[in-house]
Amino acid sequence: MPEKIELNIEGMHCPSCASGIESQLKRFGLPKVDVDFASHTAILELPENIQLPEVRKQIEKLGYHVRSGDAPRTKLRFNTLEFKFLFSLVLSLPLLLHMLLPFHWLHAPWVQFALCTPVYLLGAWHFGVSAVRSLLRRFPNMDVLIFIGITAAYFYSLSGMLLHLGPDYLFYETSATIVTIVLFGNLLEHRAVKKTTSAIEDLSKLQPERAKRIRNPGALETIEEIDAAAIQVGDLLLINTGDKLPADGEIVWGEGAIDEAIVSGESLPVLKAIGANVVGGTLLTQGNLRVRATAVGSASVLAGMIRLVKEARSNKASIQRLADKVSAVFVPVVLAIAALTLLASMFLFGVPFQAALLRSIAVLVIACPCAMGLATPTAVMVGIGKAARAGILIKGAETLEQFAQVRSMIFDKTGTITTGAFKIREIKGFGLRPSEIGAALAGLERYSSHPIARSIVRELKDQLPLELKEVEETKGLGVAGVDAAGNRFEVGSKFITGVPAELPYDLYLTKNQKLVAALVLEEQIKEGAPEAIAELRAAGVEATILSGDSRAKVEAIARACGIESYFFERSPQQKLDMVAEFESRGLTAFVGDGINDAPALERASVGVSLSDATHAAIESARVVLLNGRIDYLVKALKVARMTFRTIKQNLFWAFFYNALAIPLAACGLLSPMIAALAMAFSDVVVIGNSLRLRRMKL
Repeated sequence: MPEKIELNIEGMHCPSCASGIESQLKRFGLPKVDVDFASHTAILELPENIQLPEVRKQIEKLGYHVRSGDAPRTKLRFNTLEFKFLFSLVLSLPLLLHMLLPFHWLHAPWVQFALCTPVYLLGAWHFGVSAVRSLLRRFPNMDVLIFIGITAAYFYSLSGMLLHLGPDYLFYETSATIVTIVLFGNLLEHRAVKKTTSAIEDLSKLQPERAKRIRNPGALETIEEIDAAAIQVGDLLLINTGDKLPADGEIVWGEGAIDEAIVSGESLPVLKAIGANVVGGTLLTQGNLRVRATAVGSASVLAGMIRLVKEARSNKASIQRLADKVSAVFVPVVLAIAALTLLASMFLFGVPFQAALLRSIAVLVIACPCAMGLATPTAVMVGIGKAARAGILIKGAETLEQFAQVRSMIFDKTGTITTGAFKIREIKGFGLRPSEIGAALAGLERYSSHPIARSIVRELKDQLPLELKEVEETKGLGVAGVDAAGNRFEVGSKFITGVPAELPYDLYLTKNQKLVAALVLEEQIKEGAPEAIAELRAAGVEATILSGDSRAKVEAIARACGIESYFFERSPQQKLDMVAEFESRGLTAFVGDGINDAPALERASVGVSLSDATHAAIESARVVLLNGRIDYLVKALKVARMTFRTIKQNLFWAFFYNALAIPLAACGLLSPMIAALAMAFSDVVVIGNSLRLRRMKL
């Protein structure tokens, strides 16, 4: 399996740069590459036949710099956007205002030349190098248009000055002002884009840098302060009021109230005691705890969340791939339109060459494909980051796009709509003593993580379990094992061997494939489930229950939740077949507990796991609700739909802007300087529209 690598890339200053790097690396032989302009990172799969230094060389050959993960970002004062903009602004203002200022020497061609030349050289360096790189990789970017525009204005003015053709041939202010305005637009764009990537920074800051480790627990114990990165699985940690938990673990002493907002979106602290699992990065608001570390580093829940958000931002939706294809041919088309504008203005409409040139330059400057390139990734990053802070993990732009368009949701019953906590109402024996039945049930179910199994183990906690060997669990069916005498016991649904089809019980126990006991269980509906289902139906989503449980049980739950469509007594294979049938009608989400529904979660367009904050749950589905609350499913759908709507708004603006602006520039209704302002404004509008998602109320 190819190794997944993340690289930090310096030198990108537009989405086309990212697209160019992607194209180059794919031509080089990398199977999967996702370059993100906003975060200046690339996530790629490295096959065995390609070495990382070769990949770095390919990127640096294009003129970019690959920075190692821990190295500080290169900071050269003269190479920052802020310095370039201020330098250009100081020299451009006298040129732009020379008609208004009472200094006649500013009108002198040589003075204008002296003021413009440093700005032009700076612009040629900043935009020209990028333009040449993009042409070499056969993926021309917007810098090609800017470079041609400022160069045409500068050298036309230079020739007019050298040939003494008069002030009508001097456009120095046009060249310098375009450079200044575009740099200002880039500066605004970079600062705004940085706000869209704040989710990862916010999550990373949750991890404390220091921890208190207990050595030699007991009478001679000592407490030492260590780096959180040095914690190992099994270490005993001391957590006091106000401390952040430095690792995932299990409470072995004490009790306290823990703020788990980062993993569940819950605003109120949760009371936890001995035996409870806790998550690194959460805050102990009250109490004192001793916690045994169970997961550290990349295996922790917080690290998993950060990794998934990083991967999500590089994943592309189909609507973004369409925009990328349009952007790829956009620059050559604009160059053709600019050339046609120049020729048509002169030869068809009799416009003087100077005016025709300005029209052509305006077309080059105003046609910015950046807005199209930023439309999707900025909205996706804000939307996914917003969801992550609420304990909702959405794995990638494609998942978000599909989830936003889902019209059918299939719900597993146990642990999803119901609490997953059961009580044994009745045990009916068939030739086996009650004590033997209890021992067999306790012995088998302790090997399963299914909600029913956990409930039965809890109910039979005083029962001495039967010792078994060769224990195996079949997801969706049951658990089987062999005792010391060679008897094979199996507990599970009515689909296990030896259970007559007509029996109306909830759980069955067999011995050597012969039924020896049947159980009737009671379960409760999750708080807020009926209300959540009602909200989903109001949002146009059809809800269906698909369960292996009996008709009476499923029917009762469906009626209580207002669900009209339900299916019962379905085997795991039948569940898969039904999900496939729903998929044939349109995009479908399957909502399960993330433990025993893996095949159905994989088969659906979008698998949604309503599970506790465990590493396994994070990996099991495309959307994960870390608090296990079904009402957060409504919030997840709201995030997806609002983000997808924002993407469509951004793309509409980007296309509408170019469709309107290019003809106006070609007709001479926009000067090159106004065109530069409009171009910068289009990027800021798209990013600002995406940032509105941060204020969205869930």
